[in-house]
Amino acid sequence: MVSRSYSNLLDLVSGDSLTVGRVGRRLPRVMTVAGIISDLDEENSNSVVSDAPSSVSQERVIVVGNQLPLRAHRSPDNSGWNFSWDEDSLLLQLKDGLGEDVEVVYIGCLREEIDSKDQDDVSQTLLETFKCVPTFLPPELFSRFYHGFCKQQLWPLFHYMLPLSPDLGGRFDRSLWQAYVSVNKIFADKVMEVINPEEDFVWVHDYHLMILPTFLRKRFNRVKLGFFLHSPFPSSEIYRTLPVRDELLRALLNSDLIGFHTFDYARHFLSCCTRMLGLSYQSKRGHVGIEYYGRTVSIKILPVGVHLRQLQSILDLPETEAKVAELLNQFKGRTVLLGVDDMDIFKGISLKLLAMEQFLVQHPEWGGKVVLVQIANPARGRGRDVQEVQTETYLTAKRINDTFGRPGYEPVVLIDSSLQLYERIAYYVVAECCLVTAVRDGMNLIPYEYVICRQGNERLDKLLQLDASEPKRSMLVVSEFIGCSPSLSGAIRVNPWNVDSVAEAMDTALAMSYNEKQLRHEKHYRYVSTHDVGYWANSFLQDLGRTCRDHGRRRCWGIGFGLGFRVIALDPNFRKLSVEHIVSAYKRTKNRAILLDYDGTMMPQTSINKKPTPEVISILNSLCRDPDNLVFLVSGKDKDTLSEWFSPCSKLALGAEHGFFMRKNQELEWETRVPVPDFDWKQIAEPVMQLYTETTDGSSIEAKESALVWHYQYADPDFGSCQAKELLDHLESVLSNEPVSVKSGQHFVEVKPQGVTKGLVAECLLSMMQEKTKLPDFVVCIGDDRSDDDMFEVINSARAGSALSPVAEVFACTVGQKPSKAKYYLEDTTEIVRMLQGLAMASDQMSLVSASQTLSIFYGN
Repeated sequence: MVSRSYSNLLDLVSGDSLTVGRVGRRLPRVMTVAGIISDLDEENSNSVVSDAPSSVSQERVIVVGNQLPLRAHRSPDNSGWNFSWDEDSLLLQLKDGLGEDVEVVYIGCLREEIDSKDQDDVSQTLLETFKCVPTFLPPELFSRFYHGFCKQQLWPLFHYMLPLSPDLGGRFDRSLWQAYVSVNKIFADKVMEVINPEEDFVWVHDYHLMILPTFLRKRFNRVKLGFFLHSPFPSSEIYRTLPVRDELLRALLNSDLIGFHTFDYARHFLSCCTRMLGLSYQSKRGHVGIEYYGRTVSIKILPVGVHLRQLQSILDLPETEAKVAELLNQFKGRTVLLGVDDMDIFKGISLKLLAMEQFLVQHPEWGGKVVLVQIANPARGRGRDVQEVQTETYLTAKRINDTFGRPGYEPVVLIDSSLQLYERIAYYVVAECCLVTAVRDGMNLIPYEYVICRQGNERLDKLLQLDASEPKRSMLVVSEFIGCSPSLSGAIRVNPWNVDSVAEAMDTALAMSYNEKQLRHEKHYRYVSTHDVGYWANSFLQDLGRTCRDHGRRRCWGIGFGLGFRVIALDPNFRKLSVEHIVSAYKRTKNRAILLDYDGTMMPQTSINKKPTPEVISILNSLCRDPDNLVFLVSGKDKDTLSEWFSPCSKLALGAEHGFFMRKNQELEWETRVPVPDFDWKQIAEPVMQLYTETTDGSSIEAKESALVWHYQYADPDFGSCQAKELLDHLESVLSNEPVSVKSGQHFVEVKPQGVTKGLVAECLLSMMQEKTKLPDFVVCIGDDRSDDDMFEVINSARAGSALSPVAEVFACTVGQKPSKAKYYLEDTTEIVRMLQGLAMASDQMSLVSASQTLSIFYGN
């Protein structure tokens, strides 16, 4: 596909081209078709084509967030709008980590409502001046999307608040979910206007846009897409209550890289993928990945940092210095404790005030000496819960001041008005200790900002009467439920619900020696100053580039409808087996080898009754009757079960227990190809497995003649997986001197004699053909799991040797679209049976033709 890029919709209408930003790159006009799948020369997909190749000469990142990093102001004469960068926006600050050669385009909403008649002009101005693409949403739709689904349903749930009653969070509302989907679709359309899908990186931010990856992946299968969640991700017990839980998980998995602030949040997400979608994940060379339809979705765990340069520049402002001097005078002779929080239910402001009250009760000696300054930023949400928090905060602060205050002294100073950043920084500078006691918070950068500001500068040191050569000091009391807590090893961590514990932490922080405070500050400053927002952004995009490195050489196509859409990404030589193609090859060949796995191939794994159906028996008999065929079926079942099930198939060769036992036809005895002197090892392995069975509800032991298998398919996924790893280690330890192999697979751990694989069956099949002095010119080998790769490997290797005819047609086929050593796939067991039925019918037809020709010759003579 030709590389392409998109201009904004204004250009599609006018036909004019824009010169954007510092590089003066021209964005060519294109024609787009909405809602189709775009891919590189794939079957059943349509391509969006451009009328000219892109002239991109630099790397570009499209940053998508709910809000643009802009401030909008009406012009003085009310004739238009003025815009400026919002220096406090994380989306703007992350540019520090991208380098000068990286172009950044922003997509998001504006905080101000723009009249429809002004939207075209505003779009043009923002694109040309700021490289921003505004997303204009109707007010009613925005309210249902943001204040409805995001703030009433997702945000409380992600902060562990269940809607047990209408008063406790918003009950799920399907119309609000539809608004959420609609807005994400609108954002996807905006990305379409500017994306060069073959070169650009797209970085989506936060829970407002969790299903955007699906819309983007649907349009461009190979889009290089990262997502970062800035809120907590709840445990599976909480998350699974969400009615649209699968849709959100599958949408996130359409990203290439998913970022979280802490290991806990990532662990909860991975657990949800395991429990609800049945997906497995693994860590390889330090990177965690989820296998999802042939794609590896990487997981990034990295807390965001502060904008170091901005904080240091504001520390140097004269306004900051003046404000610090004012605060020193205001709190002269008193020690300042500081809290900075939004006014919402999860920031724990009222609990902090109760802890302050308890502190003053338990330590009356601090009365008149300590002041808690609580800055309460305006709430971002709205509703009754916000009003209740405000009311409780005001009443608690008033009660404390009435009880413990005195003329000229109030122990709690509550600031509920918006402060300029330099004013907040001045409070950081004068505070002896910062308290962040949120009950649940995604990250919270307040402690980081405090540490940087306490490092100060030369002029502030003079104001504070500090020796510039001495180490600085600071103290932090942080909740163990906030994202930054794990990275602040020198902070006093508290459970914010335990008011007595927080009160004692306040006393500890105040009473701690200067030397100890200096050491803790030094540790924190070293981390915060080296892990700033630039480091975070650079690290994320480096991992995104690594994850997307192989996009170009993978064969991709989309399947599924709506929010169930996903992309299959596999080896370019891996393709669906055409029934017509294999039947045609079958008809023109004379020496055919057919090797079939049973469980999961001819019979679904989910079937309780594994006995073959009359249809399967009929197909096998038709194939076995053909004198040109040699048919071999292999299963994990024991030989007695297979003998009973396939007794109607007298000419069928069987392999039991994955090839340990083999029988070439019904008239011969079972034999083994791997000599095993004894099975004494079972007396060691079985008691160990029994121990894990007793302690793992839902697990069981399957005893075979040649093997022991511990199954945990019906156990708790996390606990079962943990127990399986422990069992594997345990068995490998106790059986280290025995001639056995211990392997783990999908929901099982197996012990069997060394050398027993399904590859033995494939070798036996080929040797049987050689005994008949027939080189196979047609081979079909079908399996469904990793154990069948041994068969595929033997068959593929035979092509390079003398075991097959030089013109042999080989069809190694797996069930389902997944990584495999097979070159072909069919979707499910139904398609496998249908394909075998086609071969059987071809045999029957050829037999009839042959019989007719024989009769014709006989009667003709």
